[in-house]
Amino acid sequence: MEITPLPITTSAPIEPPPPVHLFSGRITLEDRALLESFLNGFDYKASGLTYTSLFMWQSINHFRWEQIGEYLCLTGSDNLYFNGDNPFMFVPLTRTGEYDPKSLRQTILDAREIFASNKSPFSMRLVPFHMLEILEKAMPGELTFEADRPNFDYLYDTKDLIELKGRAYHSKKNHLNYFQRNHSYEYSEMTSDMADDVMAFIHAFNERKDLQNPREREQLKYEETAIHDAILNLDNIGYLSGCIRIDGKIEAISIGGRIGTRTVVVHIEKANTEYRGLYQAINNEFCKAMASNVKRINREEDMGIPGLRKAKLSYNPVKFVEKYTVMLK
Repeated sequence: MEITPLPITTSAPIEPPPPVHLFSGRITLEDRALLESFLNGFDYKASGLTYTSLFMWQSINHFRWEQIGEYLCLTGSDNLYFNGDNPFMFVPLTRTGEYDPKSLRQTILDAREIFASNKSPFSMRLVPFHMLEILEKAMPGELTFEADRPNFDYLYDTKDLIELKGRAYHSKKNHLNYFQRNHSYEYSEMTSDMADDVMAFIHAFNERKDLQNPREREQLKYEETAIHDAILNLDNIGYLSGCIRIDGKIEAISIGGRIGTRTVVVHIEKANTEYRGLYQAINNEFCKAMASNVKRINREEDMGIPGLRKAKLSYNPVKFVEKYTVMLK
């Protein structure tokens, strides 16, 4: 099985193309139980293969699903950081915890035919590394595997992010201590009736950014839409969330979900950078709120953005959830 690195693609500052809906099912509240039976049917580990992530980004990345044979297949287009002109498929999902090579091969071939009938090139993206052997057994010698480093998830021990012990976390601890010494604040869980206050914070957060590239401004608007969809459905979907108020005003938020029983994924984290140590504080408080039964925190990918990669590495991940692009030869 030959694995080669996948080059980073730069987005062009253009309008996203209209959606290509290869599958018919939408990510709805009514279908949540069905979708989660497949999403939780196997230990996928990846942040994108969670109902909370799919629901949040569905209107941006046009996620759709179809049950093909024994498996549930998901398609989407990455309109946030790529042009989104070609749809892709996630790895087929099982709800039995097992994969049969023969039936999995047939599902992949059937999905490829659906792509071909719509004149779309077929690929599976964001495939977790531990799924590659399963795919290879189903289609020996028929696939290529390319490492997608910008989309590797970062995994951390919850205890490390709470305690910030040792030299590796010295700078983080200093920033957190500074914030706690100099500001009186309140951390609390968020609810959907706080939507107006949260979105006012997000709007102010984005307005402080000095962005010259129209595409970057567009990306912020996409993200605002995703956050808005999540905030309005915090209670319906079971997002894990928290915010920090300073003088009664929201100045930091965190929104996450669950991957299995012992891992929490952080989908969104924002903090007013005018307060030194606030980013460290929202991360620390969110982790403390999760600490009773959560071993690992998944802080998602860095999208190949240098500053974001530096920030995620600075928290000393214990491992990565490696992801790959898979194509038929």
